[in-house]
Amino acid sequence: MNDSIEFKDVKELYNRVLPALYSKVKELKGLGYKYIDEKDIWNYLVDNDWKNKKDLQLNDLISDILYCDNNKLNE
Repeated sequence: MNDSIEFKDVKELYNRVLPALYSKVKELKGLGYKYIDEKDIWNYLVDNDWKNKKDLQLNDLISDILYCDNNKLNE
């Protein structure tokens, strides 16, 4: 039995993880990072953490978003 979730495209995947991105932005704004938005977090993770990874699971993406290093996002 295969429980994997398939996404048609990156936009569909982005929309699926958007609630986690919203949550991270809310956390960052509370810490004073007023200028970082959802796309900034997404782009950072795509360009750095996920660049060379294969077969990422949805729960891995959500975890990476929620626990992403705030200082690295601010660089």
